[in-house]
Amino acid sequence: MIRVTVWNEYYHEKYDKTVAEIYPNGIHNAIADFLGCEDIEVRTATLDEPDCGLSQKVLDNTDVLIWWGHMRHDFVPDDIVERVKAEVLKGMGLICLHSAHHSKIFRSLMGTTCNLSWREDGDLERIWTVNPAHPIAKGVGRYFELPQVETYAEPFGIPNPDDVVFMGWYEGGEVFRSGVTFHRENGKMFYFQPGHETFPIFYNPTVQTIIRNAVRWATPTYRASELSCPNVERVHNK
Repeated sequence: MIRVTVWNEYYHEKYDKTVAEIYPNGIHNAIADFLGCEDIEVRTATLDEPDCGLSQKVLDNTDVLIWWGHMRHDFVPDDIVERVKAEVLKGMGLICLHSAHHSKIFRSLMGTTCNLSWREDGDLERIWTVNPAHPIAKGVGRYFELPQVETYAEPFGIPNPDDVVFMGWYEGGEVFRSGVTFHRENGKMFYFQPGHETFPIFYNPTVQTIIRNAVRWATPTYRASELSCPNVERVHNK
C-alpha cells in the first residue's frame, strides 16, 4: 500500500461560505475521498492539529505528502518545515497543489521566490499535455479544460524543472507551467497548478487522475534512514 497524507491548512472552508459549500468537509477530505483505492491508503492532517498534524511518527508512516495551503503559510512553524524537508530529502514524495507554490516547504526546497502573476476572475483554462510519455500523464488526453480557474501566469520563479508535464493556457492569453516535476536528493516532487478554493476543481475526473498518477510516481523507490555525510573506509585494501 502507498501511504498518503493529505495536508490542508483548513481555513477557507471554515470562514468562507462559498468555499464551505463547495468543500463542506474540507479540501483535504475531498482529495482523500478520490485517492483511496486498492493500492493507496490515505490519512489527513491540518494546521490546527498538534505539530500541524505532521509529527515525526506521521511522516515516518507517509510515503507521499500532498500539500494545500493559501491563507496561513506563515503559521507553519519553521521546525515543522525542516522536519518535512528532511523527509523529502530522505525520499518521501511531495505533491504541492495550487497556492502551495508559496508555502514554506515548497520555497525552501526550490531555493527561489516561487513568485508568479495571478488574476482571480474565473477564466477558462486549457491544460495541454506536453509530455504524454510521463507517468503522471497516463490516461490524460491531448488537453483538458477547466471552465473556471484562478489565472496563474509566467514568469514562474522556480528553478528549471526536471520535466514540464502540463502547460496551461488561459482565455485571457496567459500561459503557465501547470505541472512540473523535481528531484530533491532522494525525494520526488510534483507541483500542480489547478485547485483554487472557490472552484470545484478537485471534483474534476482528469484532475483526480493526475493527482492519483502523481502519488504513484512520487512513491519512494529508496528512502534513507538518515541524512549523513559519513567518513568511510576504502572498499579495496592496497
